[in-house]
Amino acid sequence: MAAIATVDPSPLLDLELRPHRSLPPAGFTLLMLALGGVGFVTGVLFLAIGAWPVFGFLGLDVLGVYIAFRISYARARTTADRVRLAGDALTLDRIRPRRPPQRWTFQPYWLRVVLDEGTARARPRLVLTSHGRRVEVGAFLGPDERARAAGLLRDALRRYREPA
Repeated sequence: MAAIATVDPSPLLDLELRPHRSLPPAGFTLLMLALGGVGFVTGVLFLAIGAWPVFGFLGLDVLGVYIAFRISYARARTTADRVRLAGDALTLDRIRPRRPPQRWTFQPYWLRVVLDEGTARARPRLVLTSHGRRVEVGAFLGPDERARAAGLLRDALRRYREPA
């Protein structure tokens, strides 16, 4: 008896959204060297005039900046929204730090992409909605990135609904 293999259809859309981190690793190294150097020189000056506790507090400041950046980089690696349109399903997988992954599946024919511009009280949102379910996508994106993602989603859904 022959085995039948199922092949995952090639996706119309495979989009992975991650938070932007404006400082690359090389810039982080330079920043830490500069902060450490300035903190050390300033600390030595304070040591020379007898204000020795300042030296330790300057070191704690540099350590605090280092820890904050390491946490930021770790969260950037573990936070993502992945949107995939393949076959007869659009799936949204959400990965967040210290939380179990979440998955939503939508039938793409009925799915709407809503780009809510927001108000003075509410921030702009990109929402997938179908049959009473609403899921926000890319909450960490800036306005331009959110609009670009909405355009990509709408284009993929249009291609799905109107095959050539």
